Amino acid sequence: MKVLVSGGAGFIGSHVVDLLIQSGHEPIVVDNLRTGNKEFVAQSARFFDVDIASPQIESVFVKEKPEVVIHLAAQVDVAFSIENPVEDANQNILGTIRLLDCSHKYHVKKFIFSSSCAVYGEKDDCNLKETFPLQPRSFYGISKLSSELYIENFSQLFNLPYTILRYSNVYGPRQSSKGEGGVISVFLKKVLNGEAPYIFGDGEQTRDFVFVKDVANANVLSIEKGSNEIFNIGTNSKTSINDLFQNITSLTSSNLTPILMPARKGDIQYSRLDNSKAAKLLGWNPVFDLKTGLNETLNYYRRTINPGH
Repeated sequence: MKVLVSGGAGFIGSHVVDLLIQSGHEPIVVDNLRTGNKEFVAQSARFFDVDIASPQIESVFVKEKPEVVIHLAAQVDVAFSIENPVEDANQNILGTIRLLDCSHKYHVKKFIFSSSCAVYGEKDDCNLKETFPLQPRSFYGISKLSSELYIENFSQLFNLPYTILRYSNVYGPRQSSKGEGGVISVFLKKVLNGEAPYIFGDGEQTRDFVFVKDVANANVLSIEKGSNEIFNIGTNSKTSINDLFQNITSLTSSNLTPILMPARKGDIQYSRLDNSKAAKLLGWNPVFDLKTGLNETLNYYRRTINPGH
């Protein structure tokens, strides 16, 4: 099947493209390379250097006629969204609308969207279900929720099938050190270079870390399953930032001490996603536990970082 992947040169998108190829699909990669890296894109994938928020995106639909769209392109930094709400909305909301409009116009069979646990906002320390109230605390969370609503309305008005995937904190090889989701890559890169990383707040805030290859699998499964449904994609387990740092120093035999910084605006205290709906309807379960995923990520950074430089 011909699958257009927006953000396909990015961290998650490039893993999705790899798995699409392994699964016998034909990926079409669209990425403006603002945060993506063309070196991440498999050579057999066709590549278009296009911004999804620009009118140029329509030419890709005209030329390639994709059957499925997997929409990963996004501004993902919570802090950036608070400092730059207009740019965040331009990339995340207007970009999504333009892709939806093209998908409707050119008869795409399925629209798969990467959303975020940020749509839930601040909740008690519990496993979050898809039915929980949505109260985003950042402009990033608002832009993801707005996109979800546009997708649902495009489906109702124009019969465009969709699957929405709400990710917890995704980590793994190829991740940038920017953004809240990148805490593992930030810690690993700092520790490998012998630098003490920052911990914002008291470090007792918890996150549900899900490995990027598991996330890629959820996207590929969504091509055939889970139509017009929303799924949490996480491990339903929690790790505090302090415990994460201890895990990383243990793996790297480091004796560094983190530097404590004030908590950041828009950060939530607890995050853990109930994934039982994805298990039931998508047939998706995470394969990688945190230790296995951290080891694979660490090995990747050891190969790609020159310590001390």
